[in-house]
Amino acid sequence: MGTRPKELADLLASVHAQTAPAARTVVVANGCPIPDLPPWVETVQLAENLGVTGGRNAALEHLRDMDLVLDLDDDGLLVATDVFATITELYEADPHLGIVGFRIADETGVTQRRHVPRLRAGDPMRGGLVTGFLGGAHVLSTKMLEQVGHWPDAFFFAHEETDMAWRAVDAGWRVLYEPRLLLQHPRTSPARHAFFYRVNARNRVYLARRHLPAVLVPVYLGVWVTLTLARTRSPAGLRAWFKGFAEGWRTPCGRRQPMRWRTVLRLTRLGRPPVI
Repeated sequence: MGTRPKELADLLASVHAQTAPAARTVVVANGCPIPDLPPWVETVQLAENLGVTGGRNAALEHLRDMDLVLDLDDDGLLVATDVFATITELYEADPHLGIVGFRIADETGVTQRRHVPRLRAGDPMRGGLVTGFLGGAHVLSTKMLEQVGHWPDAFFFAHEETDMAWRAVDAGWRVLYEPRLLLQHPRTSPARHAFFYRVNARNRVYLARRHLPAVLVPVYLGVWVTLTLARTRSPAGLRAWFKGFAEGWRTPCGRRQPMRWRTVLRLTRLGRPPVI
């Protein structure tokens, strides 16, 4: 969005320093002017801000000929120089690997609990197969994308990674959390976005409507209503959340394709049944 020129420059420098170079590097200007960039960087300019999902989809359209696509937040930083080499090794070793999620840590090396994609999040260095991944740094197989589709445009922001992960697992692909792959990222809270509470609730309803078997829809949404009431201390935040919850029922969310019950079982075996 053009608000982090120094951070973007530092990120691109860390990309350029990789021992295994990227085949192509693309920056999406999401409703903002294209900044001054190195000559080896390609650009995609969008006339308006299409959100996280729209921006990523624009990049995917631009990179159709790639086997793997790595998404990076513009305020992140690759600390190590062997990141791309490690990614290549992971995908060469597993033809069913669809998504690889990075470990995210702040400048002091601390990983926030919400950045560990499992319920038992005490040890961020424990990798393995998971049911979700982080948007700030992840790799997608384009073969997987050809089968499951791109990002859900209607989401704009929030829970789009869960939507992608559920579709990938349902199609038989694996999602891997690999803590050796590190993105340094400033410590933040998702509530820093003014519309967080609304889209958070709306997109949870979208997830349920799009992907859950009918009997699990009230269970999933009931769990999140209960958790939100218990956790949220802001009356304004609660009002916005329930406004978004209602919006999730009355607005289009894309095609409904409920996951198979064997996928529900697989997600449960991986430690996160699709009701939590």
